[in-house]
Amino acid sequence: MDNGKKYQILDGTTLKLIAMISMVFDHAGDMFFPDVMWPRMIGRLAMPIFSFFIAEGFSHTRDKKKYLCRLGIFALISEIPFDLAFEGKIGFSHQNIMLSFFLAVVALMLYDWIQGGTKSEENHASIGKTVLGVIAVAAIAALSLLLRADYTIFAVIAVFLFYVLRQKHPLVRTGVGVAFLALTRTVGYYCTTGLSFIPLAMYNGKKGKGLKWLFYGFYPGHLLLLAAIKHIMRS
Repeated sequence: MDNGKKYQILDGTTLKLIAMISMVFDHAGDMFFPDVMWPRMIGRLAMPIFSFFIAEGFSHTRDKKKYLCRLGIFALISEIPFDLAFEGKIGFSHQNIMLSFFLAVVALMLYDWIQGGTKSEENHASIGKTVLGVIAVAAIAALSLLLRADYTIFAVIAVFLFYVLRQKHPLVRTGVGVAFLALTRTVGYYCTTGLSFIPLAMYNGKKGKGLKWLFYGFYPGHLLLLAAIKHIMRS
């Protein structure tokens, strides 16, 4: 028996629940306790886990266009709650993370299209196609920066790394993706980003109970709830 596998006890549902709880700490800390660092530090677990599962979802979905459409719809649904929660008004100075993940999936689709598809893992694209695919990903990352989407280029590149390394050893894939986010954003409460490697390393590759619509709806739902609480406290 592989000794490493005995530690792989967390399925996809459990990891997403961990990310959701982490995200609530992060957003509540940002909105209500801006001078307190520990809630934001707990919140750093969320982004690597969600990025990992965006790549996982894209890898395993039967309909990539529908997957992209779903992310786009929830990016639109989430924008008003996001603005109300963090800006107190509707505006375009900063867009929500669902837009970032939408753009990340656009980047993955472009990359696969340039590579010639992913039906056969034995087919290796030429160096030229690989370079062109990376350039396309970089272009979408730049677009995320122009649109001021949450996590901007870091979200797009993290999802891409988790996706493109999907055939590598799980610890290599997880380590590279987490390290990218941990080493590129190190100031203040971002110092705990690397701890997300621990739960991700415990992933057993199983989907779990699913709860797909809960995970999609939780993001705008919890933002709307936090915005309402903030409004009541100010009244």
